[in-house]
Amino acid sequence: MKPVDFEYFAPASLEEVVKLAAQSGPDVKLMAGGQSLMPLLNMRLVRPRVVVDLNRVPGLSYVRDEGETLVIGALTTHRQVAESPVVGERLALLAEAVRQIGHLQIRNRGTHGGSLVHADPAAELPTVAVALGAELEALGPGGIRTIPVEEFFQGFLMTDLRPDEVITAVRWPVWSGRTGASFQEVARRQGDLALVAVAVQLALDQSGKCTRAAVALGGVGPRPIRALATEEKVVGKTLHGGLLEAAARAAAEEIEPESDVHASAEYRRRVATALTRRALEQAAQRAKGGLNPGDET
Repeated sequence: MKPVDFEYFAPASLEEVVKLAAQSGPDVKLMAGGQSLMPLLNMRLVRPRVVVDLNRVPGLSYVRDEGETLVIGALTTHRQVAESPVVGERLALLAEAVRQIGHLQIRNRGTHGGSLVHADPAAELPTVAVALGAELEALGPGGIRTIPVEEFFQGFLMTDLRPDEVITAVRWPVWSGRTGASFQEVARRQGDLALVAVAVQLALDQSGKCTRAAVALGGVGPRPIRALATEEKVVGKTLHGGLLEAAARAAAEEIEPESDVHASAEYRRRVATALTRRALEQAAQRAKGGLNPGDET
């Protein structure tokens, strides 16, 4: 199939983008890398009256270190994020997850902001964003609005972004001290969206006790889920096999996955338990050894 007819615009400034979006109302779609939008257009699952191409807008592709925060421009490609030394050093969980997005061709074109706005609950970036508590900056007629990720994802392919707003950047909090991260997923084929994904980041003190934890699961509901009960089980504790097993089971109890043509709800729950245990153990080992994802051989 091919898309329905639409008007196409390629403005050269954010001001023009916002103006076009405001004029077009809910019938507008903004296009960044197009890796998610183009299939939806071709299958006529979305039928916009107007498509606004963002690729001529300057200044939206960057990684900026602001100390306690990394700011990534909305048009930064997945490949640029994956290959960024500062992301690899300071936000290892994100670097590891981005390397698992699709295939090289998709990472070459797919964008940081576009993946989050698409809001697929089985995608890597939304899961990591929920785990780490990222914030999104949206520009609209009234100026910049900062949206906490807890409010951004509303449901399957649904966000808090207004029709006349465009995401300009994503702000990622950076942890200090002895931290370790792990991103695990199971998919039908390499490059497919995850049946279940787990993002974990841990901080340990000098005695090996966990002082902070972030755990989120994707592919198990209409939006990624923060596993708060799992975090509570490990914070303040010295991590060991029995504790990690109990924490992993707690994650499976927090989710309510659905069955579909790809996997049953029970299968997803069992996979969630196994992946959470694996991610917790690997993140703890990395925190103890000071290793980032990719350092191991």
